[in-house]
Amino acid sequence: MRKLSILFAEAATSYGGQERYVHRLMLELRAKGHKVEMLCQPQAQLRQLLEQDGFVVHTVRMKKGMDFWRNLFRLRKFFKTHHYDVVNTASRIDSVQVGIPARLAGVPLVVRSRHLARPIGSLLTYKWIPHRLITVSEFVRKQITDRGIDPDHVDIAPPAVNLPDPLPPQKLRAELGLQPDDLIVGSIAVLRRPKGMDTLIDAMVPLMSTNSKVHLVIVGDGGEMQRLQEQAKQSGVSQQVHFMGTRNDVPELIGDFDVFALATHIEASGTAFAEAAAARVPVVGTDVGGVSEMMVPGKSGFVVPFGDTSALTQAIGQLLDNPELRHEMGEIGYQYGIVENRFTLKALCDQTERSYYRWLEQLHHV
Repeated sequence: MRKLSILFAEAATSYGGQERYVHRLMLELRAKGHKVEMLCQPQAQLRQLLEQDGFVVHTVRMKKGMDFWRNLFRLRKFFKTHHYDVVNTASRIDSVQVGIPARLAGVPLVVRSRHLARPIGSLLTYKWIPHRLITVSEFVRKQITDRGIDPDHVDIAPPAVNLPDPLPPQKLRAELGLQPDDLIVGSIAVLRRPKGMDTLIDAMVPLMSTNSKVHLVIVGDGGEMQRLQEQAKQSGVSQQVHFMGTRNDVPELIGDFDVFALATHIEASGTAFAEAAAARVPVVGTDVGGVSEMMVPGKSGFVVPFGDTSALTQAIGQLLDNPELRHEMGEIGYQYGIVENRFTLKALCDQTERSYYRWLEQLHHV
C-alpha cells in the first residue's frame, strides 16, 4: 500500500493522556514511512514536544466565535494546498474548527478519535463531520454505536504503553528509604476528583493502620493534591502515604510497585493499568468504563464495584498478603498486554493504519 499523508489536529493546550496517545502514534506512523504532521494551537505543550521530535507543526487558534469563521476559509485553502489523505481530529473543538474545512476542501478521509468515557451529547462531531471514528475501548465504541452510528464506521485502537523492556534499574524504594520487605501500592494519575484518589486512600487506611510495612505511593500532581495530603494526615497515615508529584522517570519507579491501584470514577480505557501490566505489576481498579478491558479480571488483577471501598481494601489486601499471587497475576498481565501485542506501540500503529486504509478503500480513495 502507498504511504499516506496524515494530519493530526488537537485543540488541547495541555499534555495529558490523549496528547500522549497522539504523540506516540505519530512517532510510530512516521517510522513506518508515512508523512505525519500536526495542527494545534500556538501555545500547546504538544507543539514544543513534536517540534523537538522533528515534526512539522502548523498552528492556528481554535476559540469560539470569529476563530471558527476565520479558520473555515483559511484552513479550507490550507487543505486544498497540502493534499492530505487523512485528517484525524481528537475532540469536539478541533473537529468543528478543522474537520469542517477539511470536509469542504475534499480531504479523502476525516477521522475523529474519541478518548473520553462521558456520555455523548451532540452527534455533530461524530456523525456529520467525520467520515469515520476511532476509539480506545469497546466500552466507548458501544457508546457511539448505541447512538445509531454504523458499527463499521467505528474501530478500536487501544492505548499503547511506552515502557522499556526490560525496565531500567528501579530507584523508588531507595528514594523513599523503604526496605525490600516493605509493600508498595502505587497509583499514577493526574490528581483530579474523578480519579478517585481519596477513595483509594480511604481503602488503604485499614491496611496501613494494621501494618507499618504497607505504603501508598501516588505519582502525579493536580488540584486535589493539598486536599489529599490533608486527608492522609487526618487519617493518621501521612508517614505511609508518599506524594511524588509529576515525574518523568516513571519507568524507574513503577517496577518497585507491589500492586497498582486506581479507584477511578470514569475511564475510557486506563493506560496506567496497561503500563502496570507491562511492568509485571498486578492491578486493582474500579469496574467503570473500559477498565476491565485493560486486564484479565480475576487473573491479572481485580475489578471491584465502583463506590465499594471495603471491596477495594479486600482486593488490595489479598494481593499484599500473597506474594505468589502477585507474581502470577503480574506475569499474566504482561502476557496479555505485551506478549499478545494488545497495548504495544506496534499494535496501536498497525490498527490505526489498517483502519485508514480500509476506510480510504471504502470511500474509493486507495
